[in-house]
Amino acid sequence: MCGRYYVDDETAKAIERLVKEISGRNEINRLREMKNGDIHPSDEAPVLIAKGNHVEAAWQRWGFPGFQGKGLVFNARSETVLEKNMFRNSILHRRSVVPCSWFYEWNKNKEKITFQRKEEPVMYLAGFYNYYGEDQRFVILTTEADEVMAPVHDRMPLILNADQIEKWILDDKEFQPMMRERSSLPVPLKVRQDYEQLKLF
Repeated sequence: MCGRYYVDDETAKAIERLVKEISGRNEINRLREMKNGDIHPSDEAPVLIAKGNHVEAAWQRWGFPGFQGKGLVFNARSETVLEKNMFRNSILHRRSVVPCSWFYEWNKNKEKITFQRKEEPVMYLAGFYNYYGEDQRFVILTTEADEVMAPVHDRMPLILNADQIEKWILDDKEFQPMMRERSSLPVPLKVRQDYEQLKLF
């Protein structure tokens, strides 16, 4: 599960750098206005998506409306995403990458745990999006927890390497092997425990 993550100035710089490297375009508009802080389901956040045959930054809202408009669906299991009518068309044709500095999870004692990627200031979470009226909304993919995450939670975000971003977003054939590969390969994470006694929402 992934129910909250954090973005900061380094996240914005990484987005600009990636878009420029991949497509030669500069994304400076709203990224310069991005504030440091936690991103919750229903919040608007920067993501990377396809625009024609190149990658660009966009602002989307986190979470699909739930059944009959009740609640939000903000995660999808990578193992079954292609089987779900709510997700299938989006994962096949509208994949996204969600950059962040770190994400959080809460253990059984309701203690807040922070997960960061070792030796890298930004991590890239695999996702996809859909249109709801004028809104674009995204969902983050999850996979089975690795040995670092497992003591806290049995699920974790599907994390991509930076050199996989372009293929994930633009290649409609390569993304399925990438889901299986990232599910089976451990991601080097470091853990910080904040001892914050909070419920998730």
